[in-house]
Amino acid sequence: MSSTELVSYEPATGLELWRGPIGDPDAAIERSRTALASWSRLPVANRIELMRRFANEVRRQAEPFAEIIARETGKPLWEARTEVEAVIGKVEISISAYAERTGQKKLNSALSGTAAVRHKPHGVMAVLGPYNFPAHLPNGHIVPALIAGNTVIFKPSEKTPATAEFLVKCFHAAKVPEDVIQLLIGGPEEGKALVGHWLVDGVLFTGSARAGIAINRKLATEPGKIVALEMGGNNPIVMLDTPKIEDAATLIIQSAFTTAGQRCTAARRLIILDSVYDRIVPKVKEMAERLIVDEPFADPQPYMGCVIDNQTADLLHESFLALVSRGGRAILHMKRPQEDRPFLTPAIIDTTEMDERPDIELFGPILQVIRVNDLDAAIREANNTRYGLSASLLGGSPQDFERFWDSARAGIINWNRPTNGASSAAPFGGVGLSGNHRPAAFYAADYCAYPVCSTEMDQPRASLGVGLREA
Repeated sequence: MSSTELVSYEPATGLELWRGPIGDPDAAIERSRTALASWSRLPVANRIELMRRFANEVRRQAEPFAEIIARETGKPLWEARTEVEAVIGKVEISISAYAERTGQKKLNSALSGTAAVRHKPHGVMAVLGPYNFPAHLPNGHIVPALIAGNTVIFKPSEKTPATAEFLVKCFHAAKVPEDVIQLLIGGPEEGKALVGHWLVDGVLFTGSARAGIAINRKLATEPGKIVALEMGGNNPIVMLDTPKIEDAATLIIQSAFTTAGQRCTAARRLIILDSVYDRIVPKVKEMAERLIVDEPFADPQPYMGCVIDNQTADLLHESFLALVSRGGRAILHMKRPQEDRPFLTPAIIDTTEMDERPDIELFGPILQVIRVNDLDAAIREANNTRYGLSASLLGGSPQDFERFWDSARAGIINWNRPTNGASSAAPFGGVGLSGNHRPAAFYAADYCAYPVCSTEMDQPRASLGVGLREA
C-alpha cells in the first residue's frame, strides 16, 4: 500500500476487499462550504423527501450492503443484515426527532408582535465513524445533520472504507448532491486535519475514549464548534437473585459477546451476589462454550465472528493473560482457533481477588466477574469506573431497580434487559469518559441545529415613555 491509497482487507480471510485513494480534507471542506447555502435553503420537506429516497435505495440494495459489512468487519451475515435495517429505520426516526426536538414555536402579542423560535443548521459537519458499526453509527449522525440543513464530510475508520463508500453512494443514488455528503478516505492525519480546520463547524465522533479526548482537547479553545462525542464504556451488568436463571444467563451472553464484544454498550463486568454465583456462573460458562465462532457466511451461522484485525486480537489475548497473571481466575480461557486470523473464543475471568482492576474498555469478548455481598456493594462496584454509558440490573424487585436506577452513573440503565441493543427512538449517550452530554439517536437533532429566538413586527413601532425633555 502506498501513502496515497488505503487498502481494506477481510479480517476473516485476509483477502483484499477494497482499495482507494486517500482524500484531500481541504478540497472536501471547500466543496462542502460551497454547497451549504443551497442545501440549507432547501425546504426541510425536500430534504426529508431525499432522506426517504435514500432509505429506499438502501432497502433496494440491502443484501449486497449486508455482504460488504460482513466481509469488512467479520461480523456474521445475520448481524450485518440487522445493521442495514437500522440504517433504513434511522430515517423515519430522525424525521420524527427533528419535528419533536427542533419544532417551531410562536407566541403572539398585540403590543410586542410575534415571539418565535426556529432552528438553523451549524454548517459544515465532520462525521468520524467507527469500525464496529461502520454504516449504522455514522448514519445516525449523517441523516439528522442533513435533515437539519448541514453539509457533511464523512471520514470513516480506516478499517472500514468499503462500507462507508457503499453508504455514501446510496445517498448519491437517491439524488442527494455529491458535495452535500462527501466521503473522505484516510487515516488519523486526515481526521486531525478535518477536526482542526477553521471552516468545519461541528465534529460528530464515535470511537475510543483516547481519540475522543484528543478531539476535545484540540477544540477546547474553539467554543463555536459543536462537538458530540460517544466514547464507549466499561459497562456493568449486576446480577441479583431471580428464578429465571436460564434467561439471566442468556442476557449476560447477549450483553458480553454479541458482535464479539465489539460494542460500546457491551457488558465488560458481571457484578454478582455471592449467594447467586454458583447458580449463574456455570450456566453462563456452559452457554459461552456453545457459541459458534466462525466466518461471516458459515453454515450454520455463527453467533460471533472475528474481531476487526490480528493486532486487535493480539492485544485482547494479551489483556486476558495479563488479568490472569495479576490475580484473575480464568473461568473460561480465551482461545485463538486460527493463529493467523483474528478469531477469539469468549473469555470469562473472576477478578474479585485482584488488587487493582484496570478501568479500561477491553473492546472484545472478555467478561470479568466480580462477587459482592449485597446490592449496595454492587452499586459501588458498578460505579467504580470513569466511564458511564450502559448498566443493567438482572433480578431483584422493583424497589431494587429504583435504587439501582437512582444510584447508577450511566446514560442507559436497564432492568432484566441486556446492556446493549438500545432503541434508536430514545436518546443514546453516557457520562464520564463515555461522552460529553450530547446524546445521539433520537436526541441527535439537538446537536445538528441550534435554536434562534426572534421577536417580530410587520412595521417598526416604539416609544420612549420616560427620560425625555419636553419638545
